Amino acid sequence: MLKPILLVEDNPHDLELTLIALERSQLANDVVIMRDGAEALNYLQRTGDHAGRADGNPAVLLLDLKLPKVDGLEVLKIVRETPELRSIPVVMLSSSREEPVLLKAYELGVNAYGV
Repeated sequence: MLKPILLVEDNPHDLELTLIALERSQLANDVVIMRDGAEALNYLQRTGDHAGRADGNPAVLLLDLKLPKVDGLEVLKIVRETPELRSIPVVMLSSSREEPVLLKAYELGVNAYGV
C-alpha cells in the first residue's frame, strides 16, 4: 500500500494548482489535505481529530510556508525535532524568494524548496 502525500496549503488557488500538478505526474498516492499548520501537526503526531488514524508517516510532506495557526517553518522545526517524524521528506512551497527565509528552511532541514 502506498503512503499518502500530505499537502498543507491554505490558499485555495495554490491548492488547486498543486493538485493539478500532482495529477499530471500520475502518482498513485492518495493526497491528504490540511489547511493550517496546527491541523498538520495533529495529523502527523496522531493527536486531536487525527488520534485514530492508522500508523505510518506520509511519503512526503508538501508544506506551505505561510500558514494560519502554526507557520510552515515551525511545522518543519517540530517535524525535524520529533524522532518518529524526522525521516519524512519535506518540500517547502512558497512564492517567497527571500533569502533569509530560504536559508532558515534549509537550516531546519527542508529537503527542497519550491516556488
